[in-house]
Amino acid sequence: MARLAICAKVSQKSRIKTPIRVNRHVKFSTYCLRATVLIGLAVLTGGTAIAADKRGPVTNLPLPRFVSMKATESNVRRGPSLTHRVDWVFKRRGMPLEITAEYGHWRRVQDRDGAGGWVHYALLSGARTVLIEEDLLQVHARPDPQSQVTAAFELGVVARLGECSRDWCKISADGYKGWVQKHQLWGVAPDEIRE
Repeated sequence: MARLAICAKVSQKSRIKTPIRVNRHVKFSTYCLRATVLIGLAVLTGGTAIAADKRGPVTNLPLPRFVSMKATESNVRRGPSLTHRVDWVFKRRGMPLEITAEYGHWRRVQDRDGAGGWVHYALLSGARTVLIEEDLLQVHARPDPQSQVTAAFELGVVARLGECSRDWCKISADGYKGWVQKHQLWGVAPDEIRE
């Protein structure tokens, strides 16, 4: 008894896809075998190989990525156009946001709490900022916990992001600057290195 395979063969003459008839005694073609192996690898790795180099279709920049809010007030819409309903209004200039998708002039963003939606790209800035995740976070003169403390930032302060090593980032806010451990910030990826 013959059955249809999942894969299809392209005829060299007509370039029309025709189904391959396969019974249990016939092996898959090389094309079908490669497709099956790739699908299996994606399932086993949880799609991480594909997601690791995901790029935005508009900007060709990595997704997800962090940006900051340029405007003092920004409407966050349900979809990527002015006709979509406004779900949120972000009211904090410089707030770090994570871009998760792109569509034309629109970017889907989310804040630290996962709230968000679609924002026009003109309301966003590439200038990097971070949100302090710990109350009275001690800022050090060097990326060393034994170095001199230069300031203490309150929980929720938005600071400008400077260079980052594997575990430390340099930040500044209101004239104070120094180094903090990366895990105490939101707005920078754990594996991100900045010079």
